[in-house]
Formats: sequence, structure tokens, C-alpha cells
Amino acid sequence: MASQSQGVQQLLAAEKKAAERVAEARKRKARRLKQAKDEAQAEIEKFRQERERQFKEYEAKHLGSQDDIALKIKNDTHVKIDAMNKQVAHNKDAVIKRILQLVNDIRPEMHTNAKKEE
Repeated sequence: MASQSQGVQQLLAAEKKAAERVAEARKRKARRLKQAKDEAQAEIEKFRQERERQFKEYEAKHLGSQDDIALKIKNDTHVKIDAMNKQVAHNKDAVIKRILQLVNDIRPEMHTNAKKEE
């Protein structure tokens, strides 16, 4: 009976030891997965930063900086406004004269929809 009890104790001890090893293996696996995830995240971030840097270089090379674009738009706007102001100044007198001519030259006429009485 003692040997059976001792055998059962050995089996329980072996089972406990196996359970500890399995638990430790699961912990190691979880640590490895977390480490792999962190490394992958760091690599993704590094790749993203590199692509962002390449895009900024491309943008600066081909499109110019945002300040250059804003300055060009501002200059183009001033040129167009100046051209419009010159056209206004050039045509102002003729337009006023034509408007006054139309207002002052009144010719009373019957409307085409009005009935003619006979």
C-alpha cells in the first residue's frame, strides 16, 4: 500500500511539475509574441517615418514648399485684381454713359401683349 501511495505521490508530483512547465512555456510564448509584436510595431513606425520623409522630399522637389505655393497664389491674385481694376477704370465712363443714355432715352410704346383696340 505504501508503494502505491508513493507511486501516486510521484505521479501527482510529476503532473504538478508538468503543469508548471506548461505554464512556464505559455508565459515564454506570450513574452515572445509580445516582443515580436513590439518589434513589428517599431519596424512599421520606422517604415512609416521613412516613407513620410521620402514624400516630404518629393513634395519639396516637385511642388515646392507650402509657403512658395501660398506666395505664388497671392501674387497671381494681386495681378488679376490689378488687371480687373484697370479694366474697370478703362470702361467706367463708357458704361456710365451707356446706362444714362438708356435711362434718359424713353420711347413710349405699347407692349406686344396689350390688345389693340379698333
